[in-house]
Amino acid sequence: MNLEIPLNDPPVTTCPLCGKAPLCGGMGMIKYNVPVGDPKFGKVYRCPNNPPNEDINLQNRLRDLGNMSAFVDKHFENFQFQGLGYTEEEENTLAMAFRKAFDFATYPQGWLVLEGKYGSGKTHLAAAIANMRLAQGEQVVFITVPDLLDYLRSAYAPNAEDTYDSLFDRVKNAYLLILDDLGAENPSQWAQEKLFQLLNHRYVNRMPTVITTNVELDRIDGRIRSRMVDPDLCSFHKLTVPDYRRAIENRNQTAIQTDLNRYKHMRFETFLLQGVTGEERVTLESALYTAQQFAHTPNGWLYLSGKFGTGKTHLAVAIAHQCREHGLDVTFITTPDLLDYLRETFHPTSPVRFDERFQQVKNAQVLIIDSFDMTNASTWAKEKIFQVMDYRYVSQLPTVITSAVGIAQQEERIRTRLMDDRLCRIEILAGEAYTTRRRRAK
Repeated sequence: MNLEIPLNDPPVTTCPLCGKAPLCGGMGMIKYNVPVGDPKFGKVYRCPNNPPNEDINLQNRLRDLGNMSAFVDKHFENFQFQGLGYTEEEENTLAMAFRKAFDFATYPQGWLVLEGKYGSGKTHLAAAIANMRLAQGEQVVFITVPDLLDYLRSAYAPNAEDTYDSLFDRVKNAYLLILDDLGAENPSQWAQEKLFQLLNHRYVNRMPTVITTNVELDRIDGRIRSRMVDPDLCSFHKLTVPDYRRAIENRNQTAIQTDLNRYKHMRFETFLLQGVTGEERVTLESALYTAQQFAHTPNGWLYLSGKFGTGKTHLAVAIAHQCREHGLDVTFITTPDLLDYLRETFHPTSPVRFDERFQQVKNAQVLIIDSFDMTNASTWAKEKIFQVMDYRYVSQLPTVITSAVGIAQQEERIRTRLMDDRLCRIEILAGEAYTTRRRRAK
């Protein structure tokens, strides 16, 4: 079977696209010279000298389309389940999840459901599946369920770039769909109906789908649950292990050791609302409610702003306490301490490399930065902090920031991310300091 090689003038000895024999003349596509009636007649195919796994531009386009840019480092090769201090039983459950995910990635068929607590490794495995299929040039859509519902709601806006039908069809008909954090969404009737329509379509058409969830299946809509446990279509695995990310951090001895015992009195129930004026009470009650909602379901960013002593740190610590009680890995640190923590790695005797510690900060499950103020920071400090913030912004990782500096005074690169109301909630605590409110309350 011969190839129809495009004419080039002058003839080339190597392809400008791949540097190999000029089968496609730099077009990237070929047609086979076959008789009429042959299945390949008249069709255009990808050049065999330019396979999908070598096409970097294609990989990047597919990664952007599938919301995979934040998970470029998640692969099967760097998923660890040994040497992390787990029991033999826990190592076995991770190894089994690894095999199920790898088998699915090798031959995507049916559904794979991974259940486990926050940090158990299920999102890493789901992203590894996506990256393996992206390397084969296949379109993958990876999205958290709360984000999916937000995208669908945004399509109703008058200035929306995509229509609701266009967005829904793109997700519904993706070759491989990966839904992360099913069960973390607001279980409104509308949300349940949209999820059922989506998953029922893929169930009926037996389309490859991966679902991760941190809630027990009994708490999921019965219509969806019945499809997730269908043994003819679904493979289910429960990851019964402690926080996978915390185990890796402990092994590398790079975790930030934040002692919250000295803040043990800072709880939601001790947040002072007595001795405040009517206007002050409105802002404080709003901030308290928003902080409680964030602690219940850590999602997106929360920016707490106000004068010194108005209660910003109290609310941030209360969030940290509640998240830790729910088994989440929380990094709570002030901006000066964070910068010192990074600079320590430059010392010749440091047991930890800078990049290890920097990655640990960027990927903290919940990051709370107290007293955020870069007004007089060095160029190096501003750049490092921006890199942390930008990574967490793109990855949409749960982040809480407290600052006595108003948003208008923040550096522009940070300010534009804080002003993105799709991700960040802003609460401004008005009024006097705690000490003044206590005196009023007496």
